[in-house]
Amino acid sequence: MNAQNSINENQHLNAKQQSIVSIATQTAVGDLEHLKIQLHKGLDVGLTINEIKEVLVQMYAYCGFPRSLNGINTFMNVLEERKGKGITDLEGKDASHFTDAVNKYETGKQTLHKLTGVEEKDPKTGANAFAPIIDIFLKEHLFADIFSRDVLTHQQRELATISVLAALEGVAPQLQFHLAVGLNIGLTESQLKQVFSITATHIGKQQAEIANNVLSKISDKKP
Repeated sequence: MNAQNSINENQHLNAKQQSIVSIATQTAVGDLEHLKIQLHKGLDVGLTINEIKEVLVQMYAYCGFPRSLNGINTFMNVLEERKGKGITDLEGKDASHFTDAVNKYETGKQTLHKLTGVEEKDPKTGANAFAPIIDIFLKEHLFADIFSRDVLTHQQRELATISVLAALEGVAPQLQFHLAVGLNIGLTESQLKQVFSITATHIGKQQAEIANNVLSKISDKKP
């Protein structure tokens, strides 16, 4: 494969990436009927059972336990339905054992550094200074416990996160942060616009337009 072909491919989400976006989007808004359709599609295009489980579990950090649990229960029903039809889906690898429990805060801090490309320096500012426990939860749980689970890559996790935030109302600041992270770890503007095209299909054009406007703000800041 030559360099030009590689560049062209990076302008589009592949079938598995599109499925991650659709699954995350439908889980975020609690549309279980359409989520069921997207779960079937995800398995059909080659996502493993454990990869989809991981997306659904991660959802609780961004849209809450109820939506995450509803998604997991829906997935259980999908798997039973497919099993009844004689379909055997690939289980896939499980997460490697996470051993750095003592230094989870530092692990999370290092992961966040990799994602953003920016080294965090003290003193804390903003919400992390006002409510220091949220900084601990973010570092130790989200960016250590969850992001250290290697069933999904960091890029896949950010793709799922961006999809959720694009689907939800009132979270533009968080979407802007994660769009910047996504671009930093290799997602392209064209791929992100494709995410929002999927948002428009599943959620509506107005929500997709909001997400595209947030992306434009980031693009305008580039040198």
